[in-house]
Amino acid sequence: MSIPQRMDGYRPLVALSAPLAGIQLAQVALTTTDLIIMGSLGFRAIAAGGLAITLHNQLRTMCVGVVTAAGNLVAGTTGRGEARAGDQQLDEQARNEVRQVVRASFLVATLVGLLGAVGLIGLSYALTWFGQDIWVAALAHPTMIALAPGLVPMLWLNILRQFAVGMRRPGSLLGVTIVSIGFNVVLDGGFAYGWLGFPVLGLTGIGLATTIVQVLNFLVFLKILRRDQQLAPLLSVQGWKADKAIAREVFRLGVPISLTYGSEAGITSVATLLMGSFGPLTLAAQNAVNQLTYIVYQANIGLSHGSSILVSRAIGQGNRKEAARIARRALILGATAMALVGLLYLIIPTLLILPFLDLNADPAVESMARTLLLFGIAQQFLKGAQNISIGLLRGLSNTKSGFRITLIGYWVIGIPVMLIFAYGLGLQGPGVWIGLCVGFGSTAVLLLRRFRKDLHQPRSVSHGSCSS
Repeated sequence: MSIPQRMDGYRPLVALSAPLAGIQLAQVALTTTDLIIMGSLGFRAIAAGGLAITLHNQLRTMCVGVVTAAGNLVAGTTGRGEARAGDQQLDEQARNEVRQVVRASFLVATLVGLLGAVGLIGLSYALTWFGQDIWVAALAHPTMIALAPGLVPMLWLNILRQFAVGMRRPGSLLGVTIVSIGFNVVLDGGFAYGWLGFPVLGLTGIGLATTIVQVLNFLVFLKILRRDQQLAPLLSVQGWKADKAIAREVFRLGVPISLTYGSEAGITSVATLLMGSFGPLTLAAQNAVNQLTYIVYQANIGLSHGSSILVSRAIGQGNRKEAARIARRALILGATAMALVGLLYLIIPTLLILPFLDLNADPAVESMARTLLLFGIAQQFLKGAQNISIGLLRGLSNTKSGFRITLIGYWVIGIPVMLIFAYGLGLQGPGVWIGLCVGFGSTAVLLLRRFRKDLHQPRSVSHGSCSS
């Protein structure tokens, strides 16, 4: 087989994953610009703001997990509809099922978003219980309250994205999100410094800006989808008319995904809290490096979602060999991207951390950040592989194994290693990141073993219909 023929196999995966990764990168750019503006307010501000964003991301990730299966349900439904029709057109049964999935997902998203907002506000009152600096906690508290309401429109936006991705038309959100970055910068500066006559709210204003942008993103993308002749007839946001059985199915599949995502975000949140126990300077370096690796991580998230959707479609069509090929291609692409970025970490580390930290304020911050960046190279490979593997299992409708495996990899293996190296061996910050690498690496190995087992045992994979 020639090289061009081999590359043909990657094109569907790249065509679906690249816009998804672009959307993820554009959304992360929102928090990146937030952190850059926070850094201009001082190292305590970026320590507090980074802590608020980390905990916000913890709950945001878990909330998103509850509705992530919507994309797989849509993809599986379209695959079965195409198989029945014998072409790329959907029959009326499949079109009705897609509408019902979207409706049910909006109902679940609304309820989960409200619960997440209450949880984030509650956490803002408990920061000092986790050993955080009292001044850092005082700054983070109102910022978390300002971020909380944005969880609901963010989840609505995610439903629209899952719907578009499940229909294999993901690109339209990218332009919206890119435009929102510029709008976010204006709002950040406006509320933080009083640009354009805005009230000066400091760090809290940056959280408020993020919430406003989430609302606007949802409204704009909804308008775009309603103008899409292919998607508009299948789009229904009337969650109050949802079929309760389908809503329960979305929730049933989504809860293990949420717990899996929450477990992954949880180990990062624990790491951030542990880093905060070593002082504001260590926490500032952690937030800067964590944001850098999080930016790069979005490429793997794109591959995870893209490969998951394609696996669901392949399974819906009864083609398990193609599902195996999709998995192999996703892992190869992920490892290649991480290797290229790792070279940049080695060549220009100071340039990469400069936007987040005032390196003239304290040389110790730069030294710690450069050290953590070295561990970030290994972390990206391992974290990326385990995230892609979670997506592959989701493509087989197995959302429970991912959660069980992450409990073992993160909490039974990763956290104890983190505590031993950070405190027992006195390595502090680097010890925390050693624990992160061990946790992600062991999880990746266990997940890949499970995917291979499930793929070769068809009876273990269930595919329920979404029809009422």
